[in-house]
Amino acid sequence: MTRRVLIPEALSSEAFAPFGEVIDSGGKSQVINAGYTDRFHGLTKIDAQDLDGEPVINIFRSRPRPEPLEISFLERHPLGSQAFVPLAGTPFLVVTALYPESDALRLFQSNGKQGINYRKGVWHYPLLVLGREAEFLVIDRAGPGENCEVAKIVPPVMIRSWGG
Repeated sequence: MTRRVLIPEALSSEAFAPFGEVIDSGGKSQVINAGYTDRFHGLTKIDAQDLDGEPVINIFRSRPRPEPLEISFLERHPLGSQAFVPLAGTPFLVVTALYPESDALRLFQSNGKQGINYRKGVWHYPLLVLGREAEFLVIDRAGPGENCEVAKIVPPVMIRSWGG
């Protein structure tokens, strides 16, 4: 049996809409601070209040994974959204799905200036950086309750030669 190979598609607000929001500075801005700052306001909303949760800000440092990569599981956070914003302009890959099955998987590639916010309960694979170690500002939920579920992907799906 031939395994499905995911091909990256460009990350865009329209394509990513079923899973969450793209965070970028491509939209309208407001000039503030005596004309020295452009403010891109309300790019996404953090959903973290279930079971008395609250939003927290983290920094994740992620390292490249060996190629080819087998996607054999997904995770989701049923109690809160989860946002990832690259801190140094590093492109990264986003594997996501509405349900944890091989044929539902989508693969997006960020241009390094885009971040993402997964909606609460959206299935996804952990961070996949391209070429080099990278740091991300991560906004997610802290609080009581189990906020990570993992599901196996059968059959697994492959990602090959994404480079960097």
